[in-house]
Amino acid sequence: MIAKGNNKQKFSADTKSSFKEKAIDLRRVARVVAGGKRFSFRCTLIIGDEKGNVGVGIAKGADVSLAIEKARNQAKKNIFTVPLKGTTIPHEVEAKFSAAKVLIKPAPKGAGLKAGGAVRTVLLMAGIKDASAKCLGRTKNKLTNALAAIEALKKIKHFSKEVQS
Repeated sequence: MIAKGNNKQKFSADTKSSFKEKAIDLRRVARVVAGGKRFSFRCTLIIGDEKGNVGVGIAKGADVSLAIEKARNQAKKNIFTVPLKGTTIPHEVEAKFSAAKVLIKPAPKGAGLKAGGAVRTVLLMAGIKDASAKCLGRTKNKLTNALAAIEALKKIKHFSKEVQS
């Protein structure tokens, strides 16, 4: 298993060319100040190389392009490696983040990705082509569902070949 310290250094260079990105949420947020409201934009961005590496970034900016750029930089810092077994995950995993609860199950090769919304985006960016996912929580919020999927992927254990036999 790769140590966390090595993981961050591995992806610091040349991430723009090898990683794909997808914004799953872009919102205008306001704060009330004396004299009215100040508006800014919040972006939630998922980046991944579709080979087992994925990261999520959340950032605010004065305009949309600034928020996206900040979220991209944040996502690069949060990249981690998901242990894959072919085109699926090695075992079933479940995780909770805030009110969102996500269950991800492996599927046989060729079954496809049966997941919706933000969870589907996270799994696609991680390179998982065959899996089944279900949001079990009480929320429809894309941000919390995506973060619950990230937590679930972090819980996947890497099995060596001796253990599997």
